[in-house]
Amino acid sequence: MIETAIDAAFQASEAAPDDTQLYMRLLERVMDAELFLLLAEEPEREHIEPHLFELPEGRFVLAFDRGERLAEFLDAPAPYIALPGRRLVEMIGGRSIGLALNLGVAPSEMLLPPEAVGWMAQLGSGLPEETEAKVRGVAMPRHLPSGLIGAIDPKLAAMAGVIEEAHLAEVHFHDGTEALLLALVGVPEIARSDVAAAIGEAVRFSGTEHARLDVTFIEAGTPMHSQIGAISVRIELPRHAPAPRPQSKPPGSDPDEPPILR
Repeated sequence: MIETAIDAAFQASEAAPDDTQLYMRLLERVMDAELFLLLAEEPEREHIEPHLFELPEGRFVLAFDRGERLAEFLDAPAPYIALPGRRLVEMIGGRSIGLALNLGVAPSEMLLPPEAVGWMAQLGSGLPEETEAKVRGVAMPRHLPSGLIGAIDPKLAAMAGVIEEAHLAEVHFHDGTEALLLALVGVPEIARSDVAAAIGEAVRFSGTEHARLDVTFIEAGTPMHSQIGAISVRIELPRHAPAPRPQSKPPGSDPDEPPILR
């Protein structure tokens, strides 16, 4: 079976159990993934009722990161729903419910207890702060924290369809402070808040202490675009053919109308 992003992150974390950054990377991959959640009954409009399992460690919902793994686990047809991991974490976080993932069908099988799920929900709910500051200058970055770069790379790759270019620079402010700057080129106005939120989540899950990353959006072909391109480190983004648009919208697929846990 094809290795998933969760499989790879789990193996890396298992190989270095004391590495906090790798464990945080694993949790972020769970948040990023499309998960197939086992339900107690067929979904009704936007209302779903997950199948709850009583284990010695507490109550858990059961999900898989591939539909084939859910099918392998079941011995008979059962209702399920596919939804982003972060939506599932938001639904069950703070309800004393844990997440059982890939049980019995993958090396990445794991139990995330209610405390971990609640913590993930809190960490993933932060919104980026929009600020204005007087910039004294922008320069080539002197240091690129490996943990931070490793955290934002998968996010940028996943959003390559709405980002034309990504550059890293160092920005210096008039108040004497400085920060690493991620300049994103060609991002449509409508997508900018979601892109900024995704980058902010990557920073919080990077495990890099006191990490700061400012994000700015630049129009292609402008003087600022030329200036940033000349003194920055460009991040190469994958280019894929556009995916076909889905013909129907299953419950939980619209972030503005998340499924409601009953």
